Amino acid sequence: MAEPADIQGASPAPARRRWLRRAVVLLCGTPLLGALVQPPAPADAAATGSVDVQLTTVAPAAPVKGDTLTISGTVVNNGRETITAAHVGLRVGSALSDRTSIDEAADRTGFRAGTDPGEVDQAYSVKVASLPSKVSQTFTLTIPVNKLGLEKEGVYPLGVSLSGETDSRPYEQVLGIKRTFLPWQPEPAAKRSQLTYLWPLISTTRLTAETGSDELQTPVFLDDSLADELRTGGRLERMVSLGKELPVTWVIDPDLLYTVDAMTKGYRHRTPDGRVVQGRNKAVAEQWLASLEAAVQSKKVVALPFADPDIASLAHQGKDVSGTLGQLRPATDKAKQAVETVLHVTPSTDFSWPVEGAIDPSIVNVATSAGAHHVLARSDSLQETGALGYTPSAARPIGAGATAVVADADLSTAFEGDMLSASNSTLAVQRFLAHSLALNLQKTDSQRSFVVTPQRMPTASQAQSMAEALRALQPGRWTQPADLEAAAAAKPDAGVNTQVPGAGQYPDALRKTELPVAAFEKIRTTQNTLDHFKAILTAPDRVEIPFGNTTNREMSTSWRGRPQDAGHYRNQVQQYLVGLTEKVKVVPKSDATLSGHSATIPVSVQNSLVQDVHGLVLRVKSANPTRLVFGRSGEAEQQVTVQGGHSQTVKFTANATASGPVEVTAQLFTENGVPYGKERRFTVEATEITPTVMLVIAGGVLLLVLAGVKMYASRKRVAARAAAEEAAEPAGDGGEPAGDAAEPAGDAAEPAEGARPADGMQPSDGTPDTGAQSTGRSGAGETVDR
Repeated sequence: MAEPADIQGASPAPARRRWLRRAVVLLCGTPLLGALVQPPAPADAAATGSVDVQLTTVAPAAPVKGDTLTISGTVVNNGRETITAAHVGLRVGSALSDRTSIDEAADRTGFRAGTDPGEVDQAYSVKVASLPSKVSQTFTLTIPVNKLGLEKEGVYPLGVSLSGETDSRPYEQVLGIKRTFLPWQPEPAAKRSQLTYLWPLISTTRLTAETGSDELQTPVFLDDSLADELRTGGRLERMVSLGKELPVTWVIDPDLLYTVDAMTKGYRHRTPDGRVVQGRNKAVAEQWLASLEAAVQSKKVVALPFADPDIASLAHQGKDVSGTLGQLRPATDKAKQAVETVLHVTPSTDFSWPVEGAIDPSIVNVATSAGAHHVLARSDSLQETGALGYTPSAARPIGAGATAVVADADLSTAFEGDMLSASNSTLAVQRFLAHSLALNLQKTDSQRSFVVTPQRMPTASQAQSMAEALRALQPGRWTQPADLEAAAAAKPDAGVNTQVPGAGQYPDALRKTELPVAAFEKIRTTQNTLDHFKAILTAPDRVEIPFGNTTNREMSTSWRGRPQDAGHYRNQVQQYLVGLTEKVKVVPKSDATLSGHSATIPVSVQNSLVQDVHGLVLRVKSANPTRLVFGRSGEAEQQVTVQGGHSQTVKFTANATASGPVEVTAQLFTENGVPYGKERRFTVEATEITPTVMLVIAGGVLLLVLAGVKMYASRKRVAARAAAEEAAEPAGDGGEPAGDAAEPAGDAAEPAEGARPADGMQPSDGTPDTGAQSTGRSGAGETVDR
């Protein structure tokens, strides 16, 4: 028989009810119990971010046995509560196994119990009795290296934490932590990597195409901001001062040398209000050039093509614009000449450096077309498949006799960002050293060569951080310096990836900042204008050199991310060139009248340049050859040569076959038939003069002559009569004053009544204008020679 509980509708037995009650109590109590026994990690994790720990000094950056490690920094309480019973402690973890582990550790934030190591002996910690809200406090930890528990060589994660209590959490907890790395290679490694560090001297475009009319052609700068980079403490001054003590390969834009050298010879610059004033920083430029020349002696120098052209923009946007790629080879030739002339060293011109080392087949093709056999790429562009198990040497053969020198991306980007912060700089230096040691510790028997290509224009603070990292490597315990040519010539690793990435793999972010096709079309227009202009000059170098250099500058990599500035610069160059061409022109001419069958028409050409022009042809053309012809046709031309600052008048013989107005066009051409400048239009009023008209004119002239003769004779008769009457007048009494005796003379000048001159003329009237008058319509202010 079944138990009552098993019967549908029956009540459970007492024992069953007791079991159910216990189960309910257990289930209901589980959340509360869980809350009581749950570990405090989540609460600590939330509290960890309340304190910001900044590390400003880690010295020495790469310690050896017997050293004492000093770590300085600042803790800031960002929470709302005062922190008490606190201390700053040091935590050192186990050596990291690879470079990926370094990146993962650097990206970690917050304290993780069980993952982060415990503190080193608290005897070396720094006590912080109280840290109120929003208050900062500095600290300095000092500990012998032999107390850190460092064993085999490697990269050790190092954490600096602040632990303390608050009113709401009255127990010790980690409230903030900052992580960095400690490279440990106490003895020189048996196998040391060769490290090539590029030291770039590149700046933004400063020179315009405008020059003075003096013999030296004093250049005009966009502004005077370059002086700020050159003077003590400036970006370029720091690059030279720091670099001269470091084992680096100098990578120089020759345009920078050319620009600074121009400053030493005297220069002018534009002001914000548009004026052009004399530059005052000649001495600053001289000092910087002298320092640079001393710094690069016996050092390897690589010269980029003049003005550092944007290879990627040329490959993607400019290659189909005629004449664009033809600018690269001259830019390379000018580069070598500029460095040799200014610095008195012979540079290598065999390297091309695309933006951020990103390459694809078209970029490689354009780079090598400029004469370079080596392309500076980066490992985040030409990537490895991972099959080697280690990072290969920089040199990679990529076909057609070209070599990609692949810089390490982590090392190359280590000092980007704000290095003005001492904390950021310290962390960047330690991470750079960690990666460089990890590279050397990778398992391979061959010595490898690594290259670092930092940002093109490091700030002064970034340069300082770079220098600190290189100084830390100078003991040479795991690296040794090498120049760029040696890195390019190193034997490539077997099995290395040599496949250049396709065009689809080029970063979109970089493609968006490239110079557009329209930019290269504008450059071509300017070049065409220049070609036509210099053909007429007796000293074409005065424009060919400055404008040729400016063409290179318009393609400069320095315009990346500044499209408006780049467009404004191109417009200014074109406008200035057009203004120069317009200084040679046909002078505007007023309308003229052609009286008779033939006459000469003068047309003037003005040259406001300082040099002579030649090779010009002035052509005049009649719009109506049936009415007005030049020679035997409707047009005529003559060669023109005009001295600088002068005008030349050219006369053309015109023949009228019928009366009426005719429009004439005057236009200059180059010798190869290309129109030069604006055409000028004026009207010639052609008037045909028949024999009958000539007889009428002659008769009119004769009548005018006879009238003049008659008037002259009449005046003579009146004068004679007056003289006779004066002589017949009796003399006055002897007692009369002499003045009274003279009075009748005035009356004697009056003619006798009825004796009036012919044609109603008064004797005192001036001689009438008897000049011949033209029967044709007068011209508008200009006489035509006949």
